[in-house]
Amino acid sequence: MLGILSFVGFTLLVAVVAYLATRKTNEQSSDGYFLGGRSLTAGVIAGSLLLTNLSTEQIVGLNGSAYESGLSVMAWETLAAIAMVVTAIFLLPRYLKGGLTTVPQFLANRFDVTTKTITSVLFLTGYVVVLLPVILYSGSVAISGMFNIPELLGVTETEALWICVWGIGITGGIYAVFGGLKAVAVSDSINAIGLLIGGLMIPLFGLMAIGDGNALDGLSILVQENPDKFKSMGTESDPVPFHTIFTGMMLVQLFYWGTNQQIIQRALAAKNLAEGQKGLMLAAFIKVLGPLLVVLPGLIAYHLFEGGLEKADTAYPMLVAEVLPEALVGFFAAVLFGAILSSFNSVLNSSVTLFGVDIYKQHINPEASELQMVKNGKRFGLILAVAAMFIAPLIANAGTLFDYLQEVNGIYSIPILTIIFVGYTTKRVPAIAAKVGVISGSLLYIISQFILQPMVTENGGTYPHYLDVMAILFLLNTAIMLLIGQFKPMETPYELNYTKQVDILPFKYVKEVGIAICVLVIGVYIYFA
Repeated sequence: MLGILSFVGFTLLVAVVAYLATRKTNEQSSDGYFLGGRSLTAGVIAGSLLLTNLSTEQIVGLNGSAYESGLSVMAWETLAAIAMVVTAIFLLPRYLKGGLTTVPQFLANRFDVTTKTITSVLFLTGYVVVLLPVILYSGSVAISGMFNIPELLGVTETEALWICVWGIGITGGIYAVFGGLKAVAVSDSINAIGLLIGGLMIPLFGLMAIGDGNALDGLSILVQENPDKFKSMGTESDPVPFHTIFTGMMLVQLFYWGTNQQIIQRALAAKNLAEGQKGLMLAAFIKVLGPLLVVLPGLIAYHLFEGGLEKADTAYPMLVAEVLPEALVGFFAAVLFGAILSSFNSVLNSSVTLFGVDIYKQHINPEASELQMVKNGKRFGLILAVAAMFIAPLIANAGTLFDYLQEVNGIYSIPILTIIFVGYTTKRVPAIAAKVGVISGSLLYIISQFILQPMVTENGGTYPHYLDVMAILFLLNTAIMLLIGQFKPMETPYELNYTKQVDILPFKYVKEVGIAICVLVIGVYIYFA
């Protein structure tokens, strides 16, 4: 009972604080609703970035991968810091100079409206078919496992999954669709503090359980008895072979932190460039510590349960139930629930933004007022949330959750990254090249991973890792676009115009801080090598 009361109490506290912080924001305008009035400061941006990313698909999925494969999966966390540094120094100044609300808006300016629309539709399809359902499913697995919902309600595990999916989906839908970005970002910042505290408690109590009350002894036993699990450089049979760090891994990270609407929307809402860059750098530094939350618990679970769990993705919820004192379960569940809502809300809010700005206003009702654009975006968001709630339980047998998410995301992540990369680094590559690049990139990836790969592996052959495939297609599509640009260049070179919506004076020490973060990441790899 105490656990449930603390869960409800902390959840309500976050909602009340978010309401009080946002009640004066004008959310009838597109900037007010979609970008929080372009008023976010570094701390809020960093907290929102981290919690948008650090949800249960990350916590449950990556700890499940660590349970199976060891420390090498930390690449998903540590290399994110380098991608954030690149985003802060190279991409964000260009985004804010152009006054962007969505990333596809740049593609309309650089290429044409059709390219923007194709990209927005790709984003939205990926969100509703892959990302939103994975967030709902992983969140439901965690909540159901911690509160033992099947026993509590007297239902089957499948029924408990459906109940949790719809409970989270309805709550998150209301929060995101009616609260706007600032409500999401403020609640993120509060939950980020709770998640850091609660998240660090899990490995601490886990190590104490291994070391009979002494966490340092527990760590020593864990490392000594499981040496194969503590290697930063993955083998070819691991989810992240070491060589893929230099192929598709960095491309995925650059897409996620630099061009993915749900993430970059926080930085686009910065009050100025300096605050946006400081927010990204702060988040990058904290991200280096991410393996303590999303890798170490999986290794602890492997030791405590002696590698005997049927499904790797249950490792984290079972560890929480095993080591966390009962009085703290409600608080941690509330924090985790906040993380689930954060990611769900963030994706939903970005979907509303993409639809309202890039599709409704552009194609359905060009004469729409800002209020109409926001209202119709909200309606679309509700439809998207309901669709995701129906799809979520169907991915229960998709294999290791985090690997599934990353592989399927390649359908849209690499093509979009390619055309943005070419768009910013060239001035005469034409719109037709962007259309060819984004469509061919998606189709070639689908053919490679979902037609050719099963055929080859079923016949006993070997096939390149999906991260290697991403790198090959990135280079191929870039070459195709540049070749088209050579034969059919734009008559007038593209120039990025400054809209003067925010101050673009950079953070004074952005390069020095960025270099320090990159050195720190390399040091972590060398230490665990």
